[in-house]
Amino acid sequence: MNQTRVFLIFAWMAVAVLLWMAWNREQVAPATPATTTQTTVPSGTTAAVPAAVPGSGVPQANADGSVVAETAVVANTSAPRVRVVTDVLDLELDGGTIDQARLLAYPQSKAEGAAPVELFSNQSGNPYSAVTGWASEKGSAVPEAAGFRVEGATSYTLADGEQSLVVPFVWTSADGVSIRRTYTFSRGSYAIAVRDEVSNDGAGTWQGYVYRRLQRVPPTISKGMTNPDSFSFNGATWYNDAYERRAFDKDYLDDGNLNQVVEGGWLAMLQHHFYSAWIPQQDQTSLFQLNRDGASYSIAANGPGFTVAPGQTVSTEGRLWVGPKLVDQINAQDVKGLDRVVDYSRFDTMALIGKGLFWVLDKVHNLVQNWGWAIVGLVILLRLVMFPLSAAQFRSGAKMRAVQPRIAQLKERYGEDRQKFQMAMMDLYKKEKINPLGGCLPLLIQMPIFFALYWVLVESVELRQAPWFAWIQDLTARDPYFILPIINVAVMWATQRLTPMNGMDPMQQKVMMFMPLIFGVMMAFMPSGLVLYWVVNGGLGLLQQWLMIRKYPAPAAAAAK
Repeated sequence: MNQTRVFLIFAWMAVAVLLWMAWNREQVAPATPATTTQTTVPSGTTAAVPAAVPGSGVPQANADGSVVAETAVVANTSAPRVRVVTDVLDLELDGGTIDQARLLAYPQSKAEGAAPVELFSNQSGNPYSAVTGWASEKGSAVPEAAGFRVEGATSYTLADGEQSLVVPFVWTSADGVSIRRTYTFSRGSYAIAVRDEVSNDGAGTWQGYVYRRLQRVPPTISKGMTNPDSFSFNGATWYNDAYERRAFDKDYLDDGNLNQVVEGGWLAMLQHHFYSAWIPQQDQTSLFQLNRDGASYSIAANGPGFTVAPGQTVSTEGRLWVGPKLVDQINAQDVKGLDRVVDYSRFDTMALIGKGLFWVLDKVHNLVQNWGWAIVGLVILLRLVMFPLSAAQFRSGAKMRAVQPRIAQLKERYGEDRQKFQMAMMDLYKKEKINPLGGCLPLLIQMPIFFALYWVLVESVELRQAPWFAWIQDLTARDPYFILPIINVAVMWATQRLTPMNGMDPMQQKVMMFMPLIFGVMMAFMPSGLVLYWVVNGGLGLLQQWLMIRKYPAPAAAAAK
């Protein structure tokens, strides 16, 4: 296999993978009727919360996964909506639901005065919210969705110099049971601490369990290479000793509605660059469930359950993440597996490679303070690390080119007898100490790194709307003037010209002639950060190939035999 065939294999594999990813995005598009509204917990029932098993500490669904609604005595109060503004979040909530969340540091576009990204929304077309409440066991009183009243103002703003902000809510039943809920917001953080404290000042035992749920009607995402939002995974994910996920599509419940009893863990809903997540108290147990009601998707952690005797107080804590996929802040949560919300791959090995590449990219960025130049620096480092593999590949290619005339002679000698031809060719390789796979193996080792880097550049919110220089002002958008894709075509064409086509049949030669143009069209609509990587990597490869051809010419002795 000569150098040209190696290049051809790599090119076709890359095309196949990119086409597969495009096809896969087409398959997961949810059909979202504009008139669909958000599913809520009706007053007087525990809808969407399964029945509990006495003494188990966690609720349990029916065998078929269906939801059981229990009648409960509920408070009849209605809490006012509260607005909370920190340095990074602008939220609206009542005691149990956050259904408005604007990310102040992330405008929707680079246009001046652009509105911030709205992650949670109570708009009727595509509602998205985080809900937490209590369900009853054995008829105990529980607060309805809006049953908490705020203890204080209805508007809170994190003042300059303050590091945190506490917003308290309380619910009290007629029989002396009270639930005090506090939301704690921290400066610069997208993680909201939510603590519930149940106190029983009544005469009887109270039983109930907490639930935490994410629910949304996902928007219809336009597919194709011109929309970066369609590149990433969109759906529900969770962690229970392993990372798992379900896309927002017709197959959301095909493998059942989950029903996993989990100690700690987390559950989330992902989209391009942003996500929401509930992180239950890590030493408590809950039941993870998926559900779908028409166009509305949900994932919930139900539990733990509590039996509270008169005079007793119990508590449970959770964290709600509402924000971007910022690696440093995610790692700071110190929750096992939470770093997987930056979805480089559903496969552990590829995800590990992706995390390693981002770590290097981030360190380079700390030095150069520009994500575009950080990509250039990362490519240079990768090329240096892989230089021994590339050199071995070029040496193998040079040896293969040297024996091409002799292989042609063998083909003429044995004619249609392919078995004798193959045996003679292998003897020739053995005599000249040539490994016919020597050009392929280094390339196969490099391919997982390329595909992992693809997802790093697509997923990293740090690159969102980040400029490089001159005409590239958003590394996650396509090149507005197609300059980088044109350069990429030129680099690929020049590389092809340096690569001899001896031994290739006419059809392969024609395919190779069109390959730079095919890649150029594909790359024209890719994020410019990815095309920048491809151009720099290809340019360095072209330079390396030119140097290697000069350093490792065809061995004269072998060619003359």
